[in-house]
Amino acid sequence: MSEPIEITVDGQTVTGLAGQTVAGVLLAAGWLSWRTTRSGAPRGVFCGIGACFDCLLTVNGVADVRACRRRAADGDEIRTQTREERA
Repeated sequence: MSEPIEITVDGQTVTGLAGQTVAGVLLAAGWLSWRTTRSGAPRGVFCGIGACFDCLLTVNGVADVRACRRRAADGDEIRTQTREERA
């Protein structure tokens, strides 16, 4: 049985299980998108294997982390991203 973990997403506490990816934790909590394009279009998980870069977010101050590839860790501080931040 997996241990429960807590991460913070834009200041909101989200619970998950050890071993889940960040995307898995977010999807299980009902988040469908966590990044926007330059035009404002929402993005979240698209390919789920780290090839498309649609699920990028900032984890513990590191930008452009692929949520589908990174395992969530208890205490992670996550921020959603917008294209404007990178321009």
